[in-house]
Amino acid sequence: MSIVHADCKRILAFTLLEITLAVTILAMMSFTIYRFVQTNIVAMRVSASVEAADARYDGLRELLMQQLQNLTPGTGALLGDALKVNDRDRDEVTWLCSAGAGLLTRYASGDYRVSLQLRAHDSKTHQLDLGLLRKPKNDSAVSNEHETWIRLIDNVGSLQIRYFDSRLNTWVQRWVDTATLPRLVKVVIGRSDASVPAEIIVPLARTPL
Repeated sequence: MSIVHADCKRILAFTLLEITLAVTILAMMSFTIYRFVQTNIVAMRVSASVEAADARYDGLRELLMQQLQNLTPGTGALLGDALKVNDRDRDEVTWLCSAGAGLLTRYASGDYRVSLQLRAHDSKTHQLDLGLLRKPKNDSAVSNEHETWIRLIDNVGSLQIRYFDSRLNTWVQRWVDTATLPRLVKVVIGRSDASVPAEIIVPLARTPL
């Protein structure tokens, strides 16, 4: 009877090899699940970061549409210049506006000149930021004490702005015509976080045909 009982114990028990193999399989499964979860978390973070960056450019598009489509022809309300520094496009476009989205404030008094341009992030790096430079329209002071810089998008590679002249039927680099407005304004922003630049084309609703 005791011999049979001992044989049953041997049959029901696990060997050390079986236990080691089971632990190894569980460890491999746990590692696989961990890598899967980790990969998905990283993917979600990257996706959220990309969506946040894209949202900034979408916001800039809405701002430009709102501002440029409400300009009045014949008042010199839009001027644009083509600049290049260290082989990088750093164009600027300036328009006139009052309190509202262009100034990012509801209560500014009088009219302002607002310029979309690039500016160095600081003196220690070569990083450029895209933003708006605000200054009262009739301010002729040499100093910049009345200027306000509003940073919109960090770490931008370049800024190229072109204007479609319907009289010439082509894009031009500068806009100095104070009597009329361009048919279209195209803003191309070199992105440091993407291989393809962001392109914004704004049709000016009040441009005469």
